[in-house]
Amino acid sequence: MNSSEGKLKSSSSELDLDRPNIEDYLPSGSSIQEPHGKLRLRDLLDISPALTEAAGAIVDDSFTRCFKSNPPEPWNWNVYLFPLWCCGVVFRYLILFPMRALVLTIGWIIFLSCFIPVHFLLKGNDNLRKKMERALVELICSFFVASWTGVVKYHGPRPSMRPKQVFVANHTSMIDFIILEQMTAFAVIMQKHPGWVGLLQSTILESVGCIWFNRSEAKDREIVTRKLREHSQGADNNPLLIFPEGTCVNNQYSVMFKKGAFELGCTVCPIAIKYNKIFVDAFWNSRKQSFTMHLLQLMTSWAVVCDVWYLEPQNLRPGETPIEFAERDIISVRAGLKKVPWDGYLKYSRPSPKHRERKQQSFAESVLRGLELEEK
Repeated sequence: MNSSEGKLKSSSSELDLDRPNIEDYLPSGSSIQEPHGKLRLRDLLDISPALTEAAGAIVDDSFTRCFKSNPPEPWNWNVYLFPLWCCGVVFRYLILFPMRALVLTIGWIIFLSCFIPVHFLLKGNDNLRKKMERALVELICSFFVASWTGVVKYHGPRPSMRPKQVFVANHTSMIDFIILEQMTAFAVIMQKHPGWVGLLQSTILESVGCIWFNRSEAKDREIVTRKLREHSQGADNNPLLIFPEGTCVNNQYSVMFKKGAFELGCTVCPIAIKYNKIFVDAFWNSRKQSFTMHLLQLMTSWAVVCDVWYLEPQNLRPGETPIEFAERDIISVRAGLKKVPWDGYLKYSRPSPKHRERKQQSFAESVLRGLELEEK
């Protein structure tokens, strides 16, 4: 086998992350054998199953990979390509970025000069005010997409305002909302954010009926669930958009969907979003990067390229539970994502003590079974 074939096989094995492959990393003699004859103390205290499981979590950690940004492979590795790369850096930062910043500034000036009078002067005419605010929010989102030189292809029929329907989409970054919002003024459910993003949430985005929550407060869950039910029943409300993963995933995987969007008794309209990483990785790792720096990264890239698919509406089947409804992999199949059975909230919390206690109890029971065999 030559070196290129070896690299190819190695990369293909790294892509197959969900296949249990710990056996490939352990010696052949490490497997547990059934004891023959008299049981010895070392057999009772054998911790190889626990070590095997721990090593498997390290070797085959598909959870951590869901939230890992994979840097592009360097291409400016020789004397011929490096000058071209330098020219590209100068062009992106000194020419493209100022032009994009100017476009975004003009967009904000137009938006605020129209939004403020509409919001305060048309309070007596709610229907006209909501219609104009909806159009202005779509406008500012279009300016944001233009500031990234966004190349977005929309597939399928455009969403319409109908009661008893909810739209669900996979989640890579907060720009998912902006890309979808420039076509349709969705009311989105989103985590509360600090800073200027939080200011936008509490002022401008509330005009389209957006709902905010704080995942650290248990009371918010009941309030948000009630608001979702009320919003989905309104015929004049903006279409409701939910990201059921609950956190940003790196657009290579799809983590477990929360069941909340699937137990509202509404028609569920899936939306699949897939980014092309040829120019920039659109994944936002909120634990390592502020949203301001994320926007600067997008504005100094060549372009943001993505596809959006509005998929066929789905309804709860007879005898199907909301959890089974949420586990349908329509979005992951369409976007080419690998579905993994992880709860995305684990990124924000430590493993439950109950989970550790179950592992400890399982190990203790195996030792007790060994002692009973020795007594016999």
